[in-house]
Amino acid sequence: MRNKIILGLAILGIVAGLAAAWYFGIEHKAQPPAFPPVSSPYASAIYANGIIESDQAGGSNITMYPEVSGVVTQVLVHEGQRVKAGAPLLSINNAVQSATTAQLHLQAEAARALLAGLRAQPRAETLAIAQSQVALAAANLKLARDQYDKRRASFEIDARSVSADSLDSAQNAQHQASAAHDVALRQFELTRAGAWSYDILNQQHQAEALQLAYEAALALLHKYTVKAGADGIVLSINTTPGSYVSPLGAYDAYTQGQNPLVVMSGVQDYLAVRCYVDEILVSRLPDAAHIQAQMSIRGTEAKVALEFVRIQPYVSPKIELSNQRQEKVDLRVLPVLFRFKMTTPTLAYPGQLVDVYIGTK
Repeated sequence: MRNKIILGLAILGIVAGLAAAWYFGIEHKAQPPAFPPVSSPYASAIYANGIIESDQAGGSNITMYPEVSGVVTQVLVHEGQRVKAGAPLLSINNAVQSATTAQLHLQAEAARALLAGLRAQPRAETLAIAQSQVALAAANLKLARDQYDKRRASFEIDARSVSADSLDSAQNAQHQASAAHDVALRQFELTRAGAWSYDILNQQHQAEALQLAYEAALALLHKYTVKAGADGIVLSINTTPGSYVSPLGAYDAYTQGQNPLVVMSGVQDYLAVRCYVDEILVSRLPDAAHIQAQMSIRGTEAKVALEFVRIQPYVSPKIELSNQRQEKVDLRVLPVLFRFKMTTPTLAYPGQLVDVYIGTK
């Protein structure tokens, strides 16, 4: 009985082994790829990583930084929006600068009003008072002269009729009245002459200085609204209302770095592709007159022929593409610029990574 059980288990093991061998020997077809892998369209080509940028005569994209610090109060555009040069993009709280500008404006107005007052002198009412003072001084002089003449005449008739002290007092009173009349005349002439030219010049310069201070404050006030520097398309907005910004940009809590407030591209009739060729492949680059290239957008089957633009003259660190500031490997690349007309594919946009094969015509 025991031998039969052992024999049965052996036969069962053999059958199980044959079944397993048959099952695992079946060939399973691999699943097709989600999209065809990137392949070179040329018999001999150089592969390079690339990034799509706006087509600029120099540089890559347009970065907007504020010239002042403050809290963002309003974002006036959205990503993908086409804007004209000078269009407002966002505004920063300008309460303090607005009050300062208004204060300087009032000071400049007050200085101009004072300057106009100096130029309008003499004032008719002031001149009338000066004339009246001259008339009063003339009357006092006549009274003093008459009294002196009477006392002197009396003294000449009878020396005992008027004391010498009274005669001297009358004469002194006449001299005082004459001096007062001269002062009144000179004061009248001074009043009629108006403001001194040096006072007018001094006030004019003060008015001009305050006007320039007001204009500078007004220009600074306008900088609290960040405006587009050129026609283009808004690519990214790196701040929100309530965030603090400065001339260094907006703080990114994830990267712990400063980003520009707004990144724009030029008008996208053409897009540029900046390729980074490894320094060990630079010697294999074709002559500029015979370069041709094809771009493949990752995740799609789209392939686009590229038009050669130029080669940047310097080999630089790969930080331009990877943004790895503390990368251990000192990999260096040569930037090569191409461009293509923005018609197809519709999935191409600045900032997108692409694969590029560079070949020879």
